Amino acid sequence: MNLKMMRKGNRLPLWCAVGIGLLTACNSEGTQKETNGAQAAVASASHTPATDTTKKVAAVPAPADSTAAGDSTAATAPAEAPIRDEAADNPGAILPHKRIVAFYGNPLSKRMGILGEIAPDKMLAKLDGEVKAWQAADPGTPVQPALHLVFVTAQGKPGKGGTYRLRMSDHLADTVIAWAARRNALVFLDIQIGRSTVQDEIPRLEQWLKLPQVHLGIDPEFAMKNGAIPGRKIGTLDAKEINYATNFLNDIAVKYNLPPKILVVHRFTQRMVTNYKDIQLRPNVQFVMHMDGWGDRVLKKSTYNAYIKKEPVQYTGFKIFYHNDTKKPGSKLYPPKEVLALTPKPMYIQYQ
Repeated sequence: MNLKMMRKGNRLPLWCAVGIGLLTACNSEGTQKETNGAQAAVASASHTPATDTTKKVAAVPAPADSTAAGDSTAATAPAEAPIRDEAADNPGAILPHKRIVAFYGNPLSKRMGILGEIAPDKMLAKLDGEVKAWQAADPGTPVQPALHLVFVTAQGKPGKGGTYRLRMSDHLADTVIAWAARRNALVFLDIQIGRSTVQDEIPRLEQWLKLPQVHLGIDPEFAMKNGAIPGRKIGTLDAKEINYATNFLNDIAVKYNLPPKILVVHRFTQRMVTNYKDIQLRPNVQFVMHMDGWGDRVLKKSTYNAYIKKEPVQYTGFKIFYHNDTKKPGSKLYPPKEVLALTPKPMYIQYQ
């Protein structure tokens, strides 16, 4: 979970998306173990597949961001521009024909999001309720449910290889994909690369990305540069790194004759994504820049305007935190109708 971030004695105007999941577990091959000194809590068996019951989860505070001092005042956003999406006309394209409503987290942690906070049956039933609410708010746009799994988690300790990241087991991906199938839902595999690279982490995901319902998420918050450690500073990704991901997804779609793939990139500060104008759109990929910060509704709207609307790429997303968005006394969750009043209207909605 997130703790209060402070800078020069003042609370930062936007809270970051999610604390690092510090996990002690087997790696994807089930052989090596990565450990850390954080006190860990054993994941509940009701949230964890049988073969994963040895995994432990804890969280550390999210990092303070040295660039966020001006985040509370959104810059003037340009008028909404037409979306350029060659992939939208391809058979099976999700956007903009449907709005995606996703539950985020990791089944091995009750603290990383709703996907792991409650038992699978209750989680899927709650997702059904959110889907109905969004459908009622915008009857003209069908709602597509999704599960967004944090599949590579940033770590506070280097682990073997010094990458500051931990890969989840193949079994965990297969389990979440099976849960999603019960609702005909999409699955997003999200990566927090630590000191690894997108080039090293994404190819392993091909075994799942070749499935038509599986897509990709990348969290620049935990992409560390210049020797930084996750949890102490907010990370960053450049357009060149993001372009590797879009090119990889495009090649996957062509290779396996798939509908367009979707890439979700998280963002809530200026420096989390650099050179956004150089992000290359692909004919078989749909791109979502996702507002991934928490706070009251005024703050979330200003952040959306400053970093999502002002620096558009293609489609936009908006995250709602069940717990952190209501920390301020009197605060309430952003209801669908108010999110739909934003311009551009977000086509990807995520609950944590």
